[in-house]
Amino acid sequence: MRKKLLLLFCCIYSFTYAQNSKEKVLVTDLTKIKQVGNISIAPDGKKFIYSVNEIIPSEENKLEYDYRTHLWLSDFQGVKQITRGTESVSRGSWSPDSKQLVFARNVKGKSQLFIMPLDGGEAFQLTDLKYGASGPVWSPDGSKILFSVNVSFSELLKDSTINALKSLPSWSVEKAGFKSNAFLKADKKIKPNPDGTIDEIRAYLDRDVEDKKVKVFSRLNLQGEATTEPEIRFNLLYVIEPKEGAKAQQITKGFWSYNAAKWTPDGKKILAVTGRDTTMHPDREQATAVVSINPDTKTITPLLSEKGFQFTSPSLSNDGKWLVFIKSQINVLSYGQIILAAADGSNKTEISFDRAPGGFEWSSDSKYLYFTAFSNGGLPLYRLDVLTKKVEKLTDFESGIVAFDITKDKLVLGKTEIADPSEIYVSDLSGKNAQKLSSHNDYWVKNKALSTPEKRIYTNSKGQKIEYWIMKPSNFEAGKKYPLLLNMHGGPTAMWGPGESSMWHEFQYFCSQGYGIVYANPRGSGGYGKDFQFSNYQDWGTGPAEDVLAAATDAAKASWVDTSKQVLTGGSYAGYLTAWIVSHDNRFKAAFAQRGVYDLTTFMGEGNAWRLVPNYFGGYPWEDKIKPVLDRESPYTYVDKIRTPLLIKHGDNDLRTGVIQSEMMYKSMKIMGKEVEYVRIAGATHELSRTGNVRARIDRMLRIYEFFERYIR
Repeated sequence: MRKKLLLLFCCIYSFTYAQNSKEKVLVTDLTKIKQVGNISIAPDGKKFIYSVNEIIPSEENKLEYDYRTHLWLSDFQGVKQITRGTESVSRGSWSPDSKQLVFARNVKGKSQLFIMPLDGGEAFQLTDLKYGASGPVWSPDGSKILFSVNVSFSELLKDSTINALKSLPSWSVEKAGFKSNAFLKADKKIKPNPDGTIDEIRAYLDRDVEDKKVKVFSRLNLQGEATTEPEIRFNLLYVIEPKEGAKAQQITKGFWSYNAAKWTPDGKKILAVTGRDTTMHPDREQATAVVSINPDTKTITPLLSEKGFQFTSPSLSNDGKWLVFIKSQINVLSYGQIILAAADGSNKTEISFDRAPGGFEWSSDSKYLYFTAFSNGGLPLYRLDVLTKKVEKLTDFESGIVAFDITKDKLVLGKTEIADPSEIYVSDLSGKNAQKLSSHNDYWVKNKALSTPEKRIYTNSKGQKIEYWIMKPSNFEAGKKYPLLLNMHGGPTAMWGPGESSMWHEFQYFCSQGYGIVYANPRGSGGYGKDFQFSNYQDWGTGPAEDVLAAATDAAKASWVDTSKQVLTGGSYAGYLTAWIVSHDNRFKAAFAQRGVYDLTTFMGEGNAWRLVPNYFGGYPWEDKIKPVLDRESPYTYVDKIRTPLLIKHGDNDLRTGVIQSEMMYKSMKIMGKEVEYVRIAGATHELSRTGNVRARIDRMLRIYEFFERYIR
């Protein structure tokens, strides 16, 4: 008996030791994560391609890293890589006979099209265009490839190969002091002369612009993501035959973009999305229309158009009978609605579905429409029955379907979950009996100690159900005390949960560093329906703060939490919320506000996301009834109330929220002698934490950790 007890004790000890001896998730494990996406099944249904994005050490600088994306091929039994090299390939389009792929990759700094035979032959370059080529889509009959070319305003104005008639925009360029666009037609006889006539002086000033000595702005949306952009760019559509030496044919002309272009199932037309009113400046016309384009005659026919609305994501069923699209209202807090119609846009039916859908794919028999939508902490796959108009959820809230495609009898899924950040699965058409096909991350994840989030629900003061999750430290030991990190999402319409992939590494890293984590989806988050998403109208601070702080309060009740060691962070809108909380609540030992908005009036001028101000707060700073609302809702108004040590971070080139407000926060706190530190990331945009320089992404996480450690250890 004694021997049996000893044996049982040894087994229990060995199991516990094995569990607790797993490795920590390291900050540099960020560089090991491989992400799958862009799944496309061949027309014959026997194979499929997908992309794998990875981070690799730079060949030029051992301290830096590069992103690479390449295509992989599967026969539903195994997987193999089919593109390689220093230039990425992110997606491909199948030929109708399933024997070739067309894809885009960079050549001398310009994206060009390549065709790859899958019988072992070498890929050949199909295009060599001055402005590049991207987004190829093979026609159903295999005779043509549709693609887009992106050009600037000045290129379109001056280049006769893309503007043969030297036409001018049908909309005003809004040049101050000029009543028409006639001034755009340059007189080549006039020579630049700084001391000459007014026309010669204007020619001299124009040359300074061409030589990039100055930027001159007349447009409304002057901020891009990384720099100011005085020129609008346009997507033009082209077709080309899939053979060497073929000449591309331009399909669309003029000063408007045509996006999301795809062939109709019969191959006779092209569907695309463009601006509704071509007499309005593209920066001002937010309404969009779906048009049908005849590639032979180049005639464009409006298919879906209505004043004050956007029509996006058009998709025709495989039998050509049904058209699905998303309709949403402009200039207000809007929510995309699924509309099912006849192929010509008539007999529209609004589908009852209170989430934001995306990624439409039709079943081969056209009886079902598949799509995904963020919901309740996950990214499930849904299916619409065309006849009953009912929507069915196929996968769970604990995972995320980041990509998918459909054959006659199976689904191919790109999935993220707590146990693995990104892999390929194959399931039946109901999303059941999923079998893992790839193992891109197994080699390193299998040895890591991972923390599994525990879901809880809180009812707030408005009667709303707020979902939140608590994660224990990875190598949790009963009886020990741990610090608690409240981490908050931005947007404000983002959503976090076990099925949202962007925070997988950051959450697991901090749990491995001995932190517990709590995160919530407060009012205003996406994934919980229209009313919930818009319940933070004119209330960015008080209401959402109530929700996230309630989650933190509940998490802090756990016996393992050291309540004297609570810390706080968030980025973008959550950078705003971080600053709001520390100016109204003093429970946190330290806080880190990332790329946030702190003064809503200043944000109107320096951020390219400025429309959030009129949409969420009902007007503009110069309006008497709105200015007090913006002041009330701006964390900067309460900067003198901050008692919590604060680290503020912004990217040098972040034009989505702008850097001036973070400088205002830092300088003001410094003047008042408060504990504050300011970090600017060289060259970084608003997307730093997701797709930015890898070394800077690692730096960001380490700075969060190091700053918190100053105050809790």
